[in-house]
Amino acid sequence: MLSPRFFCPDNLAPGAVISLPDGAAHHACKVLRLNAGSQIVLFNGDGNNYPAILTHLSKKGVCAKITECHPAACESPLNVTLAQAISSGDRMDFTLQKAVELGVNQIQPLATERSIVKLSDERATKRHLHWQNVVIAACEQCGRAVVPTVHVSTTLSCWLETLPEYALKIMLSPTAHQTLHDVPPPRGAICLLVGCEGGFTPHEMLAAQNKGFLQIRLGTRVLRTESAALAALAAMQALWGDF
Repeated sequence: MLSPRFFCPDNLAPGAVISLPDGAAHHACKVLRLNAGSQIVLFNGDGNNYPAILTHLSKKGVCAKITECHPAACESPLNVTLAQAISSGDRMDFTLQKAVELGVNQIQPLATERSIVKLSDERATKRHLHWQNVVIAACEQCGRAVVPTVHVSTTLSCWLETLPEYALKIMLSPTAHQTLHDVPPPRGAICLLVGCEGGFTPHEMLAAQNKGFLQIRLGTRVLRTESAALAALAAMQALWGDF
C-alpha cells in the first residue's frame, strides 16, 4: 500500500522535523486516522519525494521526521500549458484535477465571450486560490512532486496580446479539418487552448489563429468542455509523451 502524500511548502531535508500544514494535519488525523509511527510522504514542489514518519499528533498539530529524499521521476516529457476557458459548476475543478493527472505543467484560466461564469476581482482571487488547492490535491493523489502553476485568470484577448513563445499552439475546434495525427511531434513547449461550454466565437477563433494557433478536431463527435481538454491531453501523451 502506498504511503499517504502531503504537500508541505517548507524547506524539506532528511532529518528535519516538520509541522504539517493545517489542512494536511486534519486529513492525516481526522480522515486517514494515522498514528505516531505511520509512514507518509511529503513534497514541496521541488520534484522530490520526502518519506517521513509521523512523530507527534495532537490537537495542536502534527509533526513528522523526514527520513530520506529521492526524485519523484514521474513528470511527463511534454511541457504543456492548458489555456482553459472558465467553465461553470464543478466542470472547471474536474478539468484541472484530471489535467494534473495527465501531466500538464501550467494552467491559464480564461474568460471568453461565451463564458457563463463571470468573476469579479474578489471572486477571481478566491477561485484562483481554490483552483491552486485543487491542483495540489491532485498532485498528492497522483504522485507528482512538481506542482503545476495556476495563473491568475484573464480575458482571452488580453492573454493573446502577451502570449509566451510555444513550439506548438493548438486550439480545439469540432469543425477543424486537422487532427493530432496530422501534427509533427513538437520540439518544445505546447499550448492547448480549449473553449467553454458554448465554444469560441468566430472572432475569438480568428484572433487565436492570427497568433499561430492550429485548429484541431478530436474525432467526429462534439465533446463537452471538460472532456475535450482531457481527451486532447491524453492523445498528446499517447502520441508524443509517456503513455
